[in-house]
Amino acid sequence: MPAGQPFTALCRAAARTRSHGRADLHLHTAHSDGRYTPAQVVELARRSGLAAVALTDHDTLAGVPEAQAAAAGTGVEVVPGVEISSEWRGAELHLLAYFVRVEDGPLQEALGWLRACRAERFWEMARRLRGCGVSLDEGELRAQAAAGAVGRRNLAEALVRAGRAGTVAEAFRRWLGDRGQAAVPKERLPAAKALALVRGAGGVAAWAHPSYDCTRAALAELRGLGLGAVEAEYPGTRESRRKELRAWAAELGLAVSGGSDCHGPEPAGRAVGACSITMNELEALRRAR
Repeated sequence: MPAGQPFTALCRAAARTRSHGRADLHLHTAHSDGRYTPAQVVELARRSGLAAVALTDHDTLAGVPEAQAAAAGTGVEVVPGVEISSEWRGAELHLLAYFVRVEDGPLQEALGWLRACRAERFWEMARRLRGCGVSLDEGELRAQAAAGAVGRRNLAEALVRAGRAGTVAEAFRRWLGDRGQAAVPKERLPAAKALALVRGAGGVAAWAHPSYDCTRAALAELRGLGLGAVEAEYPGTRESRRKELRAWAAELGLAVSGGSDCHGPEPAGRAVGACSITMNELEALRRAR
């Protein structure tokens, strides 16, 4: 965590911005590319007055039991969740899966395959960075790889710490973005398979941070494949777009989701609770399983 920004200070800031009766359903922890532990996410949610959160680490459910244990007796519900790397129509599509059975065998097997692919990609990008004259601390990279599902953001933050990029955005732009010097294609599950796995695990899947070329027709087609919701509340989304997504969801019988996509203390606009949905919307999402 950045110097001068201790966790206790962040808790005090969270307590000043309360969100009673709301749910933040898009949160990352150190089990993938976040900075907080699951227990810290729960504490920040409690201080913010959230009634529920979902841990949605990339391709892993490993942090859910820890978060649920930390939430015991706090009044904060922890929804089991995961953000799944999938592909639809040749493009990347992120799915937020909620209320899944954490120990479901087929889902865990697929997530394990994705994590193995992520690790291979991580080390190949590190190798390509060395080929570009950028060497990162191998011990630090191995510690990150051992901690969870690693990806480009982990390398981007390492580049910033090493002084080879001023910001994570610059690291992506120069080195790690799809056209960056060290870019490596990402393995993904076909969306139909991912949706079937989520439903088989007793869960419901939402289209995460839908791009601006997301249309009603696209949502209808994915609904036919098993999509149950769309993320209508997300940082930086225009009010008109949020209303449009909600209207399409209502017309198609989809639930809505929403969350901050928090990865850590910065940026402030993505703090725990910065984006959320109502408890009535959470209940509709629960019924959509």
